[in-house]
Amino acid sequence: MHELSIAVAVVEQVEEAVRDRGRAVESLTLRIGELAGVVPEALEFSFGLAAEGTALAGARLLIETVEARGRCEGCGREAATGMPPVLWCAGCGAPLTLLGGRELEIVRLTLAEGPAEEPRSAPSGPPVREEEASHVPHR
Repeated sequence: MHELSIAVAVVEQVEEAVRDRGRAVESLTLRIGELAGVVPEALEFSFGLAAEGTALAGARLLIETVEARGRCEGCGREAATGMPPVLWCAGCGAPLTLLGGRELEIVRLTLAEGPAEEPRSAPSGPPVREEEASHVPHR
């Protein structure tokens, strides 16, 4: 699942960009081309994991999908390539040059109004719910 490595790289880049601002990130927008080979749902899940304990913890990830488009080398016609992509012209049969659809870009981020909270430290040991603790035998 390469979406996790993409999410980690995005979080690292944004963390570096906002480090001196002392504010948490409210939302982050990525532009992803339909030919980039990224599964949006897997990236959203991975982003949540990668953002834990950072200025992006709890931030909304917004994804703008870019349609794959090409231009015909023969007649100059521009058209969507579709998915899976058709890389030749429907009109004359010449090959298409891709114009877009492979993007993977950080487009926008929105910072929270107040200062970023300090990352919470994880409690030691597994969490115990109150109702579970009442029936655990003592030794």
